[in-house]
Amino acid sequence: MSKPAVHVSIMTGKLMGLKAISTNTKTNEYCKEQNSKAVKHNTDNICGVCYSHKMLDGFRKNMAPALQRNSDILSSRPLTRQEIPRINDTIFRFNAHGELINMLHLENLLAIVIDNPWCTFALWTKRVDIVFRCMKRYGKPKNLKLIYSNPKMGHILSKPPRYFDKTFNNVDVNDFVERQNCTGQKCQDCRLCYSDNDVDTIVEKVKRY
Repeated sequence: MSKPAVHVSIMTGKLMGLKAISTNTKTNEYCKEQNSKAVKHNTDNICGVCYSHKMLDGFRKNMAPALQRNSDILSSRPLTRQEIPRINDTIFRFNAHGELINMLHLENLLAIVIDNPWCTFALWTKRVDIVFRCMKRYGKPKNLKLIYSNPKMGHILSKPPRYFDKTFNNVDVNDFVERQNCTGQKCQDCRLCYSDNDVDTIVEKVKRY
């Protein structure tokens, strides 16, 4: 019996035209804890208005089995060479849903990055601890962009943590309007997060679902 393959999602909305490898937000312990705390205490943590939680509870509920399969595969064992997907795109998204689960999860994503050197991958994560340990051990591939998802809404973090290329910040629609450079455009057209440039601070208005 062949092993289950990593599921590659075809994205819609702002991400239309891109493909992604994501995991199940609803079963990620880090995501569940951050969402629960933010909602319970009404904090400014972006996890309290998580689009993925809302979607997977609603009209994207049918995605959960495929995302859970990715969670199980990527966090439990190293991918074999035959299981590493061939990515024929020029840019590719990690974590359109979900967050890094553990060190092995990121190691498997690195294997995909390294095996597809013609593609630029971008990974959004808050898990600085996992990134730091992994990059320190293995180094950072040139075709990987690391985007730090700032958890604090309304606070723009300009300096990326070590190993990260950019910060991604959420603000209310009427705040920092002049600095919002990720509002009203598609990623496929913009590519600010995926290309080499002098912009290291991405700012988007909060989407409240």
